[in-house]
Amino acid sequence: MIYGGKSYVSSPPTFSNDAKRLLICSGNTVSVFSTSTALLITELEGHKALVTSVLVVPSSSKVLNFCWTSSLDGTIRYWDFVVPELIKTVDIRLPVFSMVIPNFLSKQDEEGSKPTDVFAYISVEDVNHPSDKSKRLSGKIRKCNLTTSKLAAGVILKETARPQFITSSPSGEFFGIQNKRTLFIWKVPAHDSEFALVKKMSLHHTKNFTTLAFHPNQSIVAAGDITGRILVWRGFGKKTLTKGSEQANEKLVQYVDERAGVRGEDDADSCSTWHWHSSGVKFLSFSSDGAYLYSGGNEGVLVLWQLDTGKRKFLPRIGSPLLYFVHSPDPTLSAISCADNQIQVLQMPSLEISKSIAGIKLPCSFPDMWSGLSSGFTFDHSAGLVALPTENYRIQFYSLFDDVGISEVQICERNHQPSDVMMVVVNLVALSLDGSLMSTVETRLDEDEVGGFICLKFWASETQKKDFELSTIVYEPHRDAAISAIAFHPRSKMVVSSSYGGDFKIWVHSKTTESKDGVRESSGWVCHSVGSYKGKSMTAATFSADGSILAVAAETVITLWDPDRNYLVAVVGETYMPIANLTFVGKSEYIVSTSQGSRPQLSLWCLSKLSRTWSYDFWVEAVACMEDESLFAVLAVFSESSVSTESQGTPTSSGDGIILLFDVNVPVPVATWLVRKAKGGGLAFLQVNQSSLKENSSSGRPSALLAYINRDHEYVVFDPLTQEQQELNVHRKKGSADFEEAGRSGYASIYGELPHFDPKKIMQATIVPSERPWETIFNGPSHALPPLTKLCSAFLESLLEKRTASTG
Repeated sequence: MIYGGKSYVSSPPTFSNDAKRLLICSGNTVSVFSTSTALLITELEGHKALVTSVLVVPSSSKVLNFCWTSSLDGTIRYWDFVVPELIKTVDIRLPVFSMVIPNFLSKQDEEGSKPTDVFAYISVEDVNHPSDKSKRLSGKIRKCNLTTSKLAAGVILKETARPQFITSSPSGEFFGIQNKRTLFIWKVPAHDSEFALVKKMSLHHTKNFTTLAFHPNQSIVAAGDITGRILVWRGFGKKTLTKGSEQANEKLVQYVDERAGVRGEDDADSCSTWHWHSSGVKFLSFSSDGAYLYSGGNEGVLVLWQLDTGKRKFLPRIGSPLLYFVHSPDPTLSAISCADNQIQVLQMPSLEISKSIAGIKLPCSFPDMWSGLSSGFTFDHSAGLVALPTENYRIQFYSLFDDVGISEVQICERNHQPSDVMMVVVNLVALSLDGSLMSTVETRLDEDEVGGFICLKFWASETQKKDFELSTIVYEPHRDAAISAIAFHPRSKMVVSSSYGGDFKIWVHSKTTESKDGVRESSGWVCHSVGSYKGKSMTAATFSADGSILAVAAETVITLWDPDRNYLVAVVGETYMPIANLTFVGKSEYIVSTSQGSRPQLSLWCLSKLSRTWSYDFWVEAVACMEDESLFAVLAVFSESSVSTESQGTPTSSGDGIILLFDVNVPVPVATWLVRKAKGGGLAFLQVNQSSLKENSSSGRPSALLAYINRDHEYVVFDPLTQEQQELNVHRKKGSADFEEAGRSGYASIYGELPHFDPKKIMQATIVPSERPWETIFNGPSHALPPLTKLCSAFLESLLEKRTASTG
């Protein structure tokens, strides 16, 4: 099996001690990337559920390569992330949502001191034994001894309605959480132990908090709220937590009056408020010297605040909402996590993006007004790619075999908008059989019945990089009716588009012609023919494998057409609900239809008999057919009424589903697989790229692989025809850990690699005297050029025009 499509931005990343690696929580694993090449180096595999945090053990020597990870599987693990190797596992038996280890070093680095226990403060969910069942406070802040691998007995620092994210100060002296309108801050004991008292204080606000950050070396804490405001408390905890000197804080603020801006009895000297963000603040982070504060949110802009004056500096047009910002031990590097599953490595302090680590684009957040317009997934079966619509009006092409993005195509030229209201949606995408042509449909919502329109676009690509260029734009191709489906002809440049307005159109690519003046006229797509059936809405359309038949669904019936001459051949059957999808089964005489709604149905139709062969009454999300075979697979979704508490030992929930593999000759499924998050998922058969699979003499190669991608864009590719699923040996595009560390040596490290010497090219090369010698007179290596005195005289003579002197 091939797994991929993991999110890189579910939790904050972490730099290694030498800042050469970036450790990223990616699903059930931790992916280690190179900061210089942005390539994947290795992965830490072992957790059985989502990894929620990764913490690198700090070291002044920068050679310590160990880290702690926490996961929803209830374990905390200790790794050597260079080897990589799992060293230790601590079983908490409670899902860990967040973890901090404030006193990482403690007395361990001091000479002559005995190693002390390492304590972690974790945010867990305990639904089995809530202390207050009436309030159902399942979130708990607990203390864990990582050295002895056990929780501190009876130590529960805080209970909340749900688990909260824990933030630790850079000095390791404080940690805290935000819970609704209150900040809870704890002071870590200087000599921590299982029974050491952890002091707590709280700060209050009138709005719900979203994030907080601690100053690296002073008693200053900053927090952001849902309205976009940033609150900065100075001198917090002097009465409750510490009794230190106030000289450092007095240098940062001049008191207008006593406890300015502090609410009630909160323990702080002053509180100031800044406001720039238009919506909730996603992250706050102080600079390493404490002079600046970084903030980010839905605007896709990194804001740099000067702590003393409140002045701002911006890094705009990042293109996506910002989630996390982390510093590295190297002051010239930082990383910022974006909501589009991309991590940008920044050069500091210039705030320039040096490298990008990009994963598969995460699902678009369609508003309720766009329900039913989601385009789903489109596959390039021959290249093993999936085309995904993104929120920035782009189409991302992602390799399912290599788990890496190939390219992105900008469908609509629009900048990132921080507002929650989307006015344009790319709701349909179709690819030709060879992947060289693409058609898209974008829909603009009208405002007060003004400004709405539908646009059909045709694209072409001449390379395997999927760098599509726009060929033709058709505005309102079906008047004001929405387009229900688009499909390419398998053998020629022909496209069919069906609409809910009651018609379908066949588009053909016009050939380039040459006018009388010798000017080549631009080519494009034109409407070839129009068809309809009794004025019914055309809800689905597809071509047969050889392109001789066009099947168009007219609500509850299937109409068969000759696409070249555009005449009706036959009408097949009738279903309970309008047909949502039509798919021909390979090169056979069968066609599969799916209906959704109150009475969903999957039906197999025989075209030779013009009748239904068999049918099932369940909701089908996607259908995939194997090329040149009689097999097809469907992705069925469990309804709320059909969800069982446990199925084959695996609990299921609404939205999960099952993949069924059928043969057209028998109504009983050949094979079944239970899958998660099936609602909104996709399914496709991919042609095997023999060059990407390693030789395996013990077993034959599959003829086609089945790819399943769920609604969170996580996917799996496997062979559906083998009962024992084994790992497919695929060449992945990973970096080398030794490449960047060893680097170049000897001559190559100083002068670079020598060019390849080809004696045949040297013999074939001919020297042609130049008619303009002054253009190349200074070309050549410095040690081979003649002296400057000779060059200057030759250069000046070449510029002067010689004249014959006349004597008279």
